[in-house]
Amino acid sequence: MTTTNSLETTIPPDMAGYRFDKALATLFPTYSRARLQQWLREGHVLADSKILRAKDKVKGGEIVQVKVQLIEEVSWKAQVMPLTLLYEDEDIFVVNKPAGLVVHPGTGNKDNTLVNALLHHAPELSQLPRAGIVHRLDKDTSGVLVVAHSLTAHTKLVAQLQRHEFIREYQAVVTGLLIAGGTVDAPLGRHPKLRTRMAVVEDGKEAITHYRVQKRYRSHTHINVRLLTGRTHQIRVHMAHKRFPLLGDPVYAKRLQIPSESSELFKQTLRTFSRQALHAGRLGLVHPKSGESMEWIAPLPDDMQNLLAILEQDRQEHL
Repeated sequence: MTTTNSLETTIPPDMAGYRFDKALATLFPTYSRARLQQWLREGHVLADSKILRAKDKVKGGEIVQVKVQLIEEVSWKAQVMPLTLLYEDEDIFVVNKPAGLVVHPGTGNKDNTLVNALLHHAPELSQLPRAGIVHRLDKDTSGVLVVAHSLTAHTKLVAQLQRHEFIREYQAVVTGLLIAGGTVDAPLGRHPKLRTRMAVVEDGKEAITHYRVQKRYRSHTHINVRLLTGRTHQIRVHMAHKRFPLLGDPVYAKRLQIPSESSELFKQTLRTFSRQALHAGRLGLVHPKSGESMEWIAPLPDDMQNLLAILEQDRQEHL
């Protein structure tokens, strides 16, 4: 099923001299340059009501109109599943994702994902790129994320994300005692040998993580993390790179370390915490239609609350 949607924007003055296709790629980052060039050739893109070629230079100030041809993603099906919405309107959904839930279908996860639940709640999402998904959380990371409910909202939110304008704060528990907060500024890319992993690599993409100490326990630290960029596995890789891996991380943490003279409850808690101790607790953004600055908080899930309680109990026992 193919549908047509209209997008409109104005080329900013600082893009004067850009090729038209480059300006479009910057203004509409959701779509590949090849797709935009195809729409140009087919006459679906106008600048001040005129058809331009991809190589034509823009002056700035032109009003661009795009008639977007969307093909519905029929392989992603709606499913009745629990869905915790923190906010909903005609432009966006804000979801509190539980740990263990994959965001969208892919290899090894054909269904039972967040997208399948969203499609049941709002079938019209099938007409949006990636069913409205703007950013992702790892399967075993819990917390808040935004989903676009309209094509215009999707385009504007992706642009905000690329300009690093989202506020994304996480809570995490790392192995080891951090003395103070800091910043990890280290590029990330695919691991040169283990292709399913990410790693700090010289020719990787820019990745910047700010963190601060919330509380120190006997052998672990509760931290607050703020992302400037949003690379795959960024927090997990950056903290492991600093030799403070996330507790429970099955990929980037080394063998579980349990301090001496620990209670059986403490040992059992650490051994059975089977996911990375990471929660996306706060999300802030500018609403794509109203322009209002908005913010949502997702409280710590029960497993992380219990983990912190046991860490505190262990700390008190060894004062």
